[in-house]
Amino acid sequence: MGALILRELRRAWTGGGLITPVVFFLLVAVLFPFAVGPDGALLSRVGGGVIWAAALLAALLPVERLVTPDLDSGILDQLTVRRVSVPMVMLAKTAAHWLGFAPALMAAALIAAGLLDLSAVTLARVEAGLAIGTVGLAALAVATGALTAGLRGAGALAGLLMLPLAVPLLIFGAGAVQQGTGALKLLGAVSLLYLAGAPYVAAAAIGAARD
Repeated sequence: MGALILRELRRAWTGGGLITPVVFFLLVAVLFPFAVGPDGALLSRVGGGVIWAAALLAALLPVERLVTPDLDSGILDQLTVRRVSVPMVMLAKTAAHWLGFAPALMAAALIAAGLLDLSAVTLARVEAGLAIGTVGLAALAVATGALTAGLRGAGALAGLLMLPLAVPLLIFGAGAVQQGTGALKLLGAVSLLYLAGAPYVAAAAIGAARD
């Protein structure tokens, strides 16, 4: 498992997959205050939701590279021959995807908080929500990447598949900024559900693609 995670991280780093989501996230955080205006109260009220929407879109960006390259090159077949289960490979991809974008995203949220005039309490809730919810986003991204692997226009299709499923994470993540612990518990439950089910959904999709 550790070797699979390191391999995914190295590939993402060399391909720029670790930088692009964070740059996109910061661009959204920088541009939103210009669009809304310098109203500090308004920015503070909607800032948590903006950060969560940007995090969702940032997690979606590298979906096409998560599964398709390994499926096309036959690496997944080689791992299967070596008796490495496909759900385990998908779980490793989920862990690597989370490690690749979530910690950097949480660090970038500190900059976004300053631009959006968020208080320290609000920032703490946002960071706690991101730590929990990005696990579910990473699992959804891997499952979506497997479902769209090898399909023409996979990027647009991935967005259509992932965004509706990510709505509960977005609702509870943004809700945690105002409601606190209760929304965080619901966010954690949804993230665990996605984390538990996504590797098996991805494995089933890859099996169907092979057939």
